[in-house]
Amino acid sequence: MSGIPRLGSKKTSFGRRIRHKHSGAWARKAPKTSRMFKANIQRKRMFIDGKWQRVKVDTRYLRTEMKSIQEQGVPYR
Repeated sequence: MSGIPRLGSKKTSFGRRIRHKHSGAWARKAPKTSRMFKANIQRKRMFIDGKWQRVKVDTRYLRTEMKSIQEQGVPYR
């Protein structure tokens, strides 16, 4: 399953993992290692172009879409 959503723009980003133990001399400084922050992607059934389709959506897009649907007064279940 691809980590890139069809709807939305989230992608994998990179950062550092830092251990909690920071005490000690300079030689025992807390190590930092690289890590990946993967996007929270869900498979949802959505009504697109007049038919129901299963698409991969990032949760930020899904939350925004649900808010816009509620503002329009369309019931969502």
